[in-house]
Amino acid sequence: MRTIETTEITKQIKEMCIEANYFLPLDMKRAIEEAKDAETSKIGKHILGKLCENMQIAGEDMIPICQDTGMAVIFAEIGQDVHFEGGYLEEAINEGVRQGYQEGYLRKSVVGDPLIRENTKDNTPAVIHYQIVPGEQVKITVAPKGFGSENMSRVYMLKPADGMEGVKRAVLTAVKEAGPNACPPVVVGVGVGGTFEKCAVLAKQALTRPVQEFSKVPYVREMEQELLRKINETDIGPGGLGGMTTALAVHINTYPTHIAGLPVAVNICCHVNRHVVRVL
Repeated sequence: MRTIETTEITKQIKEMCIEANYFLPLDMKRAIEEAKDAETSKIGKHILGKLCENMQIAGEDMIPICQDTGMAVIFAEIGQDVHFEGGYLEEAINEGVRQGYQEGYLRKSVVGDPLIRENTKDNTPAVIHYQIVPGEQVKITVAPKGFGSENMSRVYMLKPADGMEGVKRAVLTAVKEAGPNACPPVVVGVGVGGTFEKCAVLAKQALTRPVQEFSKVPYVREMEQELLRKINETDIGPGGLGGMTTALAVHINTYPTHIAGLPVAVNICCHVNRHVVRVL
């Protein structure tokens, strides 16, 4: 049994919220730079160049990459041999978000009630997904999610007979309907299987996979590559102004499902695909 103080969780979450909003992961940065070099559209290349410049300024001046610093989404993989002391884990996580958004001068975008809509003024509560895993480590992923792209996401309850082609159509439909509103170039997270809510979590988690790291399942990897090619043939392009770079990656996660269903979720993220991972 390993003991972790909840104050350490708060400290880590605070730092991760700031880091995620100031610096893109190296895989995302590299993908945008490579897309700029490969882009054939003059205006598309110009926009990608400006995104690279924006990333550099944000890192050097320690300011947010995007003015929408998102709602904090946190994946916590907790070893079953870990014991937390010092307070309630969820309160510790939210305290980390609170401190990070306040000390990092990050925009507070969370309202306490979805209809009354009064701002909580500290970007809490976070959306937290817990998973109990073997061992005595805690893996934390902080992925702030802006809502320009979040609003373009979709869930489809397909029929089993729709099969693989139905899944592809659903993904392409979601991306085409999103068009410029998702701030392309985008990363497309897809969840297939499970239930209504499970496929959405799968899609969200798919966004945290390193860009250009395809699925280890052969048929899923082929789908990812095919969809990426077809999305980039839509000519939506950077900023929605045309070009060959509409998406930087398509990541698909799958899960067993019921014989009567084929749930599919498409969670789109803009080029500011923020995520920081730490293991305690």
